[in-house]
Amino acid sequence: MKVHRYPSKECLNQILSRPESNVDNLSTIVSGILADVKQNGDAAIRRYTKTFDDCDIEVLAVSDEEILSAGKRVAQELKAAIDVAAENIATFHASQREVSDVIETTNGVFCWRKSVPIDNVGLYVPGGTAPLFSTVLMLAVPAKLAGCREIIMCSPPDRNGNINDTILYTAAVCGVTQIFKVGGAQAVAAMAYGTETIPKADKIFGPGNRYVTHAKQLVSTAVAIDMPAGPSEMAVLADESSEPRFVAADLLSQAEHGVDSQVLLVSTSGNVIEQTLAELEKQLSGLPRRGIASAALEKSTAILAADIDRGLEIVNTYAPEHLILAVEKADEIAEKVTNAGSVFLGNYSCESAGDYASGTNHTLPTGGFARSFSGVSLDSFVKKITFQRLTAEGMRNLGPAIETMAAAEGLDAHRRAVSIRLEDINGI
Repeated sequence: MKVHRYPSKECLNQILSRPESNVDNLSTIVSGILADVKQNGDAAIRRYTKTFDDCDIEVLAVSDEEILSAGKRVAQELKAAIDVAAENIATFHASQREVSDVIETTNGVFCWRKSVPIDNVGLYVPGGTAPLFSTVLMLAVPAKLAGCREIIMCSPPDRNGNINDTILYTAAVCGVTQIFKVGGAQAVAAMAYGTETIPKADKIFGPGNRYVTHAKQLVSTAVAIDMPAGPSEMAVLADESSEPRFVAADLLSQAEHGVDSQVLLVSTSGNVIEQTLAELEKQLSGLPRRGIASAALEKSTAILAADIDRGLEIVNTYAPEHLILAVEKADEIAEKVTNAGSVFLGNYSCESAGDYASGTNHTLPTGGFARSFSGVSLDSFVKKITFQRLTAEGMRNLGPAIETMAAAEGLDAHRRAVSIRLEDINGI
């Protein structure tokens, strides 16, 4: 990790920049895939699966027999852990249900809002070097709670044409209705436009690599998406009360996601930074994914801040996907966080808890999009419809104001829609 001591505001943006993509023609490549799948459907999917996953796929849909067999191969201990996580995620997301209150804005004018589930949702679950069955939990559990009728899922197959056993088991447990063996930008295209086999979704969810993220952004004119969610990232704000061993472990937990991941350490203590860097080297040597983590750390940064307020300013500027507050007054500092996907308070609140089983959602905005996007929640799987009912009294009370406003905008038919009712009410 590069270390910067008391950087000025002028150079902070450069220091906090995300790793740049080494694919110059990313947009051209992804646009071509999207257009090909839109025009050629399943045939294009099979070609790209052969090209990118080195796999010949004839039947894209996962069968019930495959799901049943996969479940038998998942260890009971892991199944029990998945059950714990699913229960906590369901408990937290169920608490987000809204009560539809009817509000009388004017005597006789009643307004309310109702949450209605999105009919068809498409979930993207990465495979690759780390099959993320936890993402199935984070997406399928709230989708089921929301009442989505169709929950389809796409995940890349291995060279033998199989999706990871635990991904399939978790999908079945969480109520996914259809599963397809397809990954990458082509999966996003399939869910956005539909193919002969894969149904079109009304909204697409899930994280992925730069190709998946860019594909989601490009198809967002045709179908809704949850958010831009690309390479994983984390920031840690630490003071003298932090435990460098914990901080190092947390940084590595994000760095091992992928070579394009990034971590940021901001501390008010030079000793904490020095000890954390030493711990990184020590812990890194024992990691099976140390090559991936090392590559991510090369693009990562440690910053020495003058005080906690300056440190907080830096992490708010960075707008991380995950933010750990390893500081003495974590609750107080947390109230001042304005830009982050999910926040973890105190030395024992490791980011891994949120990734798996605390109950909060781990599908979060990355790349600085935490400035304007929220993470996935129950609300992500519903649309809000407003309703209103006007009685004769309500029309009598509110009608004249509507007439005046419509006339001022020159929309006489709008005005007349009110006037004709007022005439009826007043017996004219």
